[in-house]
Amino acid sequence: MELTQQKCEACEGGVLPLNKVEADILLTQIPDWSVSEDTKTISRSYTFADFKEALAFVNRVGEIAESEGHHPDIHLTDYKNVRIDLSTHAILGLSNNDFILAAKIDA
Repeated sequence: MELTQQKCEACEGGVLPLNKVEADILLTQIPDWSVSEDTKTISRSYTFADFKEALAFVNRVGEIAESEGHHPDIHLTDYKNVRIDLSTHAILGLSNNDFILAAKIDA
């Protein structure tokens, strides 16, 4: 099933984070994202025309994150650059939720 058709599931720990091979397979569905070297985070950077556009994007990401119950780290710098970092903090690494939310942000 496509990532955008899935729903994030609550994660309270007790499961293993995805390994590099599993992360790389899911990454094929969100090719503009990258996996950190330690396989604990996926990230994507965006550049907008101005602060208003960047902030509107950040707000849309916040709405998606709230609806999924999975929250990214959002960095807005130099008034128009946004970087989204996703990780499942409860397991100190990546879960399907990170890839689901990334796909929904892309959509």
